[in-house]
Amino acid sequence: MFCVECGKETKIFKEGTCIECYLKTHTFTKGPKILDLPICTHCNSYKYKNTWLSVTLPDILKKLIKSNYKISRDLDKIDISTDCKETKQRLVCKVYISGFIEGAEITEEHDLLVHLKRTVCDVCSKQFGGYHEVILQIRADKRKLSKEELENIENSVVGLIENLQAKGNRTLFITDTRMEHGGLDFYLSDKNTGLIVAKKIREQYGGEIKQSAKNIGMKDSRQIYRATYLIRLPLFKKHDFIKLNKSFYYIKSIHGNKAKIINLENWEETNIDIKTIQKASTLGGKEQIKEMILVSQTKNEVQLMDEKSYQIKIVKKPKKISFEAEKIKTVEFERQIFLLRV
Repeated sequence: MFCVECGKETKIFKEGTCIECYLKTHTFTKGPKILDLPICTHCNSYKYKNTWLSVTLPDILKKLIKSNYKISRDLDKIDISTDCKETKQRLVCKVYISGFIEGAEITEEHDLLVHLKRTVCDVCSKQFGGYHEVILQIRADKRKLSKEELENIENSVVGLIENLQAKGNRTLFITDTRMEHGGLDFYLSDKNTGLIVAKKIREQYGGEIKQSAKNIGMKDSRQIYRATYLIRLPLFKKHDFIKLNKSFYYIKSIHGNKAKIINLENWEETNIDIKTIQKASTLGGKEQIKEMILVSQTKNEVQLMDEKSYQIKIVKKPKKISFEAEKIKTVEFERQIFLLRV
């Protein structure tokens, strides 16, 4: 077959012409010169059709071009790239659309002006308006949360929310955080996520969860409820010392409804139910730990000296081990000194 344009005997692609001549006389992409792009002034999300997206500028431009440009079905392996310069409220862009036809690669260039429409997205609007679907209340049983606990819990909740946001949940946010009754209240935008966070906090710090709901009105002919999750942490916390059944223990860890405790007399570890620990009496936390100077030791005992009074104490070893350090951590309860390895 002969090409009607160049007269060359070759394979005809379309309209009696070879692929080379066809490419010279046809364009494969067409689009508008101007587009509007709504952008949130607070979170820099972009509105695409009716949805706000937390994506990069090149990504949102690709979506805009795909939905507003006409691209020939003859093109395979389509690739879209942009080169933009931002000036105040607009982007001056070069759009490059490339692809393959019958193995031949083509690239077409377009000028595009993008008007950036500054506005407020749906999520930021809710957040600044104090919107919340759940209150996460964190309290401790018969005590106030310590300063360390307050900081750790707040960091844990914020970290969990940030992780969920990073996975694509842009409708999730913390509206407010308040100190209330010796604990913390978190106001969250999503009640389903609130339960997830509540379970994570209980798993990390122990305790129990109580749930309640309040009717706050109607929406789309349905009753709307605001949930409250109360996490009641145990009376005792990690690193506390307790007395239970005439024995002295160190709380090594707490997870969910279980705690790992160490018997100070023999260093034996036991997993115990939180409810059982509630029957114990508290002896304090890390502030009870005191360092004493190691003077000498045998297989069964150590001779220790108080750094301030220089008094010598002889203490039985929980196990037949050799201490290498110059100082040993100890605690004293009811005139009995216990050696620690915490």
